[in-house]
Amino acid sequence: MVATPEKLRQSESEASVSNSDSKSDRVAVLLMGYGEVESYEDFANYNEQALNLLTAKFAPVPTWVYPPLAKLLAIFDLHEWSHQHDQFISPHNAIFERQRAGVEKALQERWGDRIKVFKAFNFCQPFLPEQVLEQVKQEGFDKILIYPLLVVDSIFTSGIAVEQVNIGLAKLTDPGAEHWLKGTRYIPSFYDQPAYIDLMATMVEEKIQSDLAVAHLPSQTGIILMNHGCPHKAKGFTSGIDESQKLYDRIRERLIYRYPLTSVGWLNHQTPLIEWTQPNADLAARNLIDLGATALVFMPIGFATENHETLLDVDHIIHGLRRKHPEVTYVQMPCVNDRSDFLEMVADWAHPQIEALLSEQAVAVNPSLAAAQAQHVHDHSHDHGHGHHHH
Repeated sequence: MVATPEKLRQSESEASVSNSDSKSDRVAVLLMGYGEVESYEDFANYNEQALNLLTAKFAPVPTWVYPPLAKLLAIFDLHEWSHQHDQFISPHNAIFERQRAGVEKALQERWGDRIKVFKAFNFCQPFLPEQVLEQVKQEGFDKILIYPLLVVDSIFTSGIAVEQVNIGLAKLTDPGAEHWLKGTRYIPSFYDQPAYIDLMATMVEEKIQSDLAVAHLPSQTGIILMNHGCPHKAKGFTSGIDESQKLYDRIRERLIYRYPLTSVGWLNHQTPLIEWTQPNADLAARNLIDLGATALVFMPIGFATENHETLLDVDHIIHGLRRKHPEVTYVQMPCVNDRSDFLEMVADWAHPQIEALLSEQAVAVNPSLAAAQAQHVHDHSHDHGHGHHHH
């Protein structure tokens, strides 16, 4: 047997597994996605969660509006999913479960059963972050890696994940006692990871070679790289435009020398009062047709997991375009989903954070001290500010 680095690393981690039986040497990976409704009765509840977490950060809407607004939106959703799309059931949750299992398998190859991957959905019971954290705590984990996976963009979408984790952690605190959580790490996004950028470009190139190259010149083959739409103003929150733009620029850089008609297309939520990133995917497509595209490839780069936006919204856009431009060939590509090469990457990005969590000294935190500390610091600065001297 040759001692390759892989083998050495494996035996090292096996050795360290046997040496340490303490529960501090385990990490719960919290893989977070949106989650999507699978039963039409759940729409109103789902929308209310989404409005509270997302819209509240950029729309001037008072909170009492959410429940009735959620019910109203549910009627539109119901119409779109069941009537226009023939009882559409989102495949998102099933794909996300396959992603969770695949990432866990890849991580356990290196770390053994010290690692367990839990899935948490922003908007769907019974996998809301606070429900999952309760399970993590019950299973005796005291270190977590927060890992948002659905949208590739930003601190905004990922920030919602952190917000929900914090709400869950606040509820799971034993009053007056030391907090059960001894270590936390976070992976904000993978918009700048070369392996992901390569994979996106390769998926597009392979699709064009297999389906379009025989009938369309490269200069007539339009590519729309679809990002998650971002609001321009989000009450001071970083809304993910920068990360999404960088992701697009890097993938475009890989494609544009061969395929000059490459454009970003933002998948925006059509909400009133809000200025969204442009061009949206529909406008991008029309622009490319104007420039002579005879084929259009729609590739979601800002979403890791299929969902109603990548499926229904893109389908709508293509239907509308086809009515006006039946002579153009339209190709709708899948998200990266549970491709094994992607799941290996996701695990690779997690290894350094897991390593850090396992090697860090556990830190005991007593949350009940926070209020006292805030008060103390306030009193202190108060004293200094007014030049009082205490002898």
